[in-house]
Amino acid sequence: MDVIPAVDILSGSVVRLMQGDYEQVTEYGSSPVDAARRWLDAGAQLVHIVDLHGARDGTADVDTWRSLGRAGIPFQLGGGIRTLDTVRAAIGAGARRVILGTAAVWQPDLLGRAIDEAGTGSIVASIDVRDGRATGAGWLDEGRVTEDVVAGTFAVGVRQYLVTAVARDGTMRGPDLELISRVIELTEGAYVMCAGGIGTLGDVARVRELGAGGVVVGRALYEGAFSLSEAARVAEG
Repeated sequence: MDVIPAVDILSGSVVRLMQGDYEQVTEYGSSPVDAARRWLDAGAQLVHIVDLHGARDGTADVDTWRSLGRAGIPFQLGGGIRTLDTVRAAIGAGARRVILGTAAVWQPDLLGRAIDEAGTGSIVASIDVRDGRATGAGWLDEGRVTEDVVAGTFAVGVRQYLVTAVARDGTMRGPDLELISRVIELTEGAYVMCAGGIGTLGDVARVRELGAGGVVVGRALYEGAFSLSEAARVAEG
């Protein structure tokens, strides 16, 4: 299982939100490139980048994306990617994988077209769940039934997923194992990453045992709950 450190960006700074709440922000630095490089130096093979302004407003901070690409950072990218042109811009900036959340909820056909153009390995559906519904628009819209969103994206060819329990994100109180297990069941054969609530090495072990292909970790790494190398050893089983 892959361990992927998160670099969330808001107003140019590296931050973490608590439970997806833009009013509960903890700042961890002013340079996304430096933060990403720190995780690469610690052994990461890929960094998870989230453009939080983009996630909420649908804007695309292409300049920041390009700065990561120019610095040679291997990254997957989400936040504000709601059109095929923006998918192209993200890949052109250097993103290895492009993550679509709002489109996954409301426009699954867009993910199918992106796969036709960029390939299955480049496109990820983000399933961000609050109160049993997969949400978009920075986790602020009413969303749709989670199972319906997963089925709709799988039907158009999505085979990579990122599953986040929004209420657990940033809390370090443990992941939603039931949610992760359900998505893995619904997407047989897909590569499923999970995020939200990872706080201990035991959490890493539990999601590995469920069959997750990757785990995205943010606050636990920044707060020093465990190191990236420790998490990687647990992820290897």
